[in-house]
Amino acid sequence: MSVTVVGSIAFDAVQTPHGGRERMLGGAAVHFSLAASFFDEVRVVGPVGDDFGEEEYAVLRSRGVNTDDIEHVAGGKTFFWSGVYHENMNARDTLETDLNVFETFDPKLSEASKHADVLFLANILPKLQLNVRRQCERAAFVALDSMDLWINIAREALIAAISEVDCVILNDSEVELFTGEREVVTGARRIMEYGPRAMVVKLGKYGAALVTPEDSFWVPAFPVDFVADPTGAGDTFAGGFVGCVAAHGGEATTDVLKLAMAYGTAIASYNVEEFGTERVSRLTGAEIVERVDELRRITTFETPALALKG
Repeated sequence: MSVTVVGSIAFDAVQTPHGGRERMLGGAAVHFSLAASFFDEVRVVGPVGDDFGEEEYAVLRSRGVNTDDIEHVAGGKTFFWSGVYHENMNARDTLETDLNVFETFDPKLSEASKHADVLFLANILPKLQLNVRRQCERAAFVALDSMDLWINIAREALIAAISEVDCVILNDSEVELFTGEREVVTGARRIMEYGPRAMVVKLGKYGAALVTPEDSFWVPAFPVDFVADPTGAGDTFAGGFVGCVAAHGGEATTDVLKLAMAYGTAIASYNVEEFGTERVSRLTGAEIVERVDELRRITTFETPALALKG
């Protein structure tokens, strides 16, 4: 199965309580691609400027990511973001956002990218997401990510895009903003009324929830010993999640989606241990399986008969 991802390719500058980087490879499409590459062929679509060179391409290509549809804008500069994380690492302040070539991004997909079996629409303008979705008619499974900005200023376009995908991935505050519902499952099911078969709600350091019409499934964040930098963790999670679905032929049964939650969580846990793409770029499949197995162990318990009072 082939996976196409459309989204941002960026340089990030971050400061956390444990250090920082002045310039590191980032962007939703990059973090997603590296994670998804453990499962299947990945094609990445996004714009870069003249400052994006062979060193950056090598990070993606070393994992087998197909970069043919990365659009090089001559004379342009790559999207840049900088921010500072608070002491609790669950909140951050944006210092600078320079959209640069991303400001006028209009995705151009090759025939190979259009014929993807699985599609991930990373956080871009909803009208662009819808346009890409309609170009990828063959996709057996399509997932979409978004953000509070589009909920506030492009709600109708976002609803139109959501109505044509199989799965929506948002964090809990975005679900509440979109629906007005404080409860995760209630809010997720409100969004699913527009058409998706499933929703994933990211809960930051607390893990993530999978919500379907019939059920909900919750996975805690993997208990890592050290968090250096959370940047890109959500997109890395999405890459593992969608990649796992692709490895199962795009058939998003409840059991496959539950397994995908575990793989997304495991890969994201490695992402936060170092800055940017540093850890995931040298990650191995064996390490991922080891952490999935450990997740299974720490979330399973026996249920012997117990007599209770009352």
